[in-house]
Amino acid sequence: MTQFDDERLVNLAARLERDDPRFARALGAGRPARPREYRRTGAWWGLATGAVALGAGVFLPHGLLIAAGLVVMGIAVQLLDPDRARRRNGSSR
Repeated sequence: MTQFDDERLVNLAARLERDDPRFARALGAGRPARPREYRRTGAWWGLATGAVALGAGVFLPHGLLIAAGLVVMGIAVQLLDPDRARRRNGSSR
């Protein structure tokens, strides 16, 4: 490889380390890990929490609890969107 190619690879590795350190460490150790774009655990927890709040609000007729559950579920659904990064950058379908 040429010196230019080596510099590009070093820059790419540094950017990957800065963007997603957990993925970069796992890649360097030879143990695959999901990149940040595919980790959605927090979104699923938010969706479950919102569903519980919504159910409790319906069971105990309480409008504020229903509204809070709907808001939390809406936020969680936005986090589960697979094309979120592309839409954030201004690209559309």
